[in-house]
Amino acid sequence: MKKHLRLFLFNATALWLVTYFLKGVTYSGGWLTIAWASLALTFVNLVIKPLIKLLLLPINLLTLGAFRWLINVAILYLVTILIPQFKIQAFLFSGLNYQGFIIPSCHLAKFSVYVVASLLISLITTFLLWLARK
Repeated sequence: MKKHLRLFLFNATALWLVTYFLKGVTYSGGWLTIAWASLALTFVNLVIKPLIKLLLLPINLLTLGAFRWLINVAILYLVTILIPQFKIQAFLFSGLNYQGFIIPSCHLAKFSVYVVASLLISLITTFLLWLARK
């Protein structure tokens, strides 16, 4: 139970940080929406994700594990279906210029935002789980 509560809190933190950094990921309804989305993400990760991984195991083996990112995108899509106040939409990235490191502006389609958001959520959650282990 302690593990599930920790995962719920880490998912809530990750979702909030992703909505803070990505313009295409929004929510309405305040912290309650983040809590429900985190609960849905925790449930889907614990119950449905292992089933999807098992069903797609042959494809994942053929791609040497590179197919896992698409499973994470599908999980995030399921969360947006379950929680309609948590939305992911396309947006225009204005670019970034930091000490000679330049990322040009570009239009991110909805699928691209799903990929970036799922990558950020998994990185943040993995980092927080690593910190909690220490």
